[in-house]
Amino acid sequence: MKRRIQTGLLVAGMVLSGGAVLAQQQQVDLGKIEFESNCASCHGIDGKGNGPLATLLQRRPPDLTLLTKNNQGVFPINRLYEVIDGRGVPSHGTRDMPVWGRTYQVEQAQLLREARGLYDSPAAVRARILILLEYISRIQAR
Repeated sequence: MKRRIQTGLLVAGMVLSGGAVLAQQQQVDLGKIEFESNCASCHGIDGKGNGPLATLLQRRPPDLTLLTKNNQGVFPINRLYEVIDGRGVPSHGTRDMPVWGRTYQVEQAQLLREARGLYDSPAAVRARILILLEYISRIQAR
């Protein structure tokens, strides 16, 4: 577990420093990794709502590449943050999309439980959501 934490901190440090030789040699797209890990199964690897689990859902997942176009040319970052976080979005009937904010909070607590209060769980959840939103903003149709 300590090795996993150390590796995570090392990667985060390299990404944030920008000057690290290894970071220059191999770019890590954290937003893409987050998307492929948690969103692509429903929204598709290309974000068009055609993931392998899409047919199992009551409603087809939205095409995430059209969010800006469908919002008069403005990327709806605040609304997307609320939907992904999920805690402030009222649900009517079933909600096919997981409440990622809660899921991220549980994952972060499990990964960093040895840190004993040396991390800010809400900040870690916000960071993961913002990294994901930055990636989704990059896949918008032009």
